Amino acid sequence: MTTTPKVLNVLLWMAQGILAATLLWAGFMKILAPQGLPFPWVKEHPLLVVLTGITDLLGGAGVVLPGLLRILPKLVVTAAYGIIALMISAIIFHISRGEASDIGFNIGMIVIALFVAWGRRRYL
Repeated sequence: MTTTPKVLNVLLWMAQGILAATLLWAGFMKILAPQGLPFPWVKEHPLLVVLTGITDLLGGAGVVLPGLLRILPKLVVTAAYGIIALMISAIIFHISRGEASDIGFNIGMIVIALFVAWGRRRYL
């Protein structure tokens, strides 16, 4: 069975929506209500929380807005690569803190972002 470009486009938009919703939620939570987050590092590294919150917001917006607005849609691929870099950094951070059991989410986000980067690079 071959995937038609139309079906692939729908799957890519779904993946972009998942990335955007997750990152926008995380970014807003880190910036507006970090005390409500259940992660121990949040209280230990408040500046890192703000920095990653801003990065999350930029990644969430960047993975959908250029495609929706049709203004420099190739930036979607750049945003996907940025999300991959962010998640790799998070994995390194968690492993360095002895929290390797917490990296499953980050790996899942990498897989989704790789799919978006591959698909949008191929069809833009």
